[in-house]
Amino acid sequence: MRSSLPPLGPPVSRDRVITSFPKWYTPAACLQLREHFHGQVSAACQRGNTGTVGFCKNVFNRDYKATIGVDFEIERFEVAGIPFSLQIWDTAGQEKFKCIASAYYRGAQVIITAFDLTDVQTLAHTRQWLEDALRENEPGACFLFLVGTKKDLLSGAAEQVEAEAVRLANEMQAEYWSVSAKTGENVKAFFSRVAALTFERAVLQDLEQRSNAWLQVGDGDLIRMESRLPDTQDNTRPSSLGCC
Repeated sequence: MRSSLPPLGPPVSRDRVITSFPKWYTPAACLQLREHFHGQVSAACQRGNTGTVGFCKNVFNRDYKATIGVDFEIERFEVAGIPFSLQIWDTAGQEKFKCIASAYYRGAQVIITAFDLTDVQTLAHTRQWLEDALRENEPGACFLFLVGTKKDLLSGAAEQVEAEAVRLANEMQAEYWSVSAKTGENVKAFFSRVAALTFERAVLQDLEQRSNAWLQVGDGDLIRMESRLPDTQDNTRPSSLGCC
């Protein structure tokens, strides 16, 4: 998943407007526990000085066909008053498509791995998928999310799988979510969380790049102004849900 500055267009739908920092699903496995945007990000948004930083169809399809290779969507949000888009690359989870999917992991700002809460074997496979995606990116460059699907079918056995998923998420330094595409439970909240975290990091990176710009003084002499922003992460794949 990658962020981008969206083209001008009509306002985003109300459910894509993010005014306050979205909350995590569970504090047991989350990327950070803050309840507000980073102060520098809030200030930049208020000034309209964010630089280059600017559920797919809201329908459950009973006849959904498995992704063949890679599917692609652009989802538009408004975060803290700033237009923001996510490019969502949905890679197929079957082993035969692995060589195709790997090319789409590079440069991802978010990696989302999905598994079936009713099938413990799918959770076991997420570790390898995640490791494959991480090999294509610099350490610490991506936000990682582990997502359990079919929450509407959650039973006693599935609750045990969810507990194991939380443990795995902590081990992989990922944030855990449980969602249902059928009922829509947590889907909007999840993508709002993804959009907000990605937006915040993108703005902070843009601010840092601008603060590191070279300034020309006098007869071509150059002075480099550098400053380091504090780390914004308090704690900080691909399958059929979507990612990269």
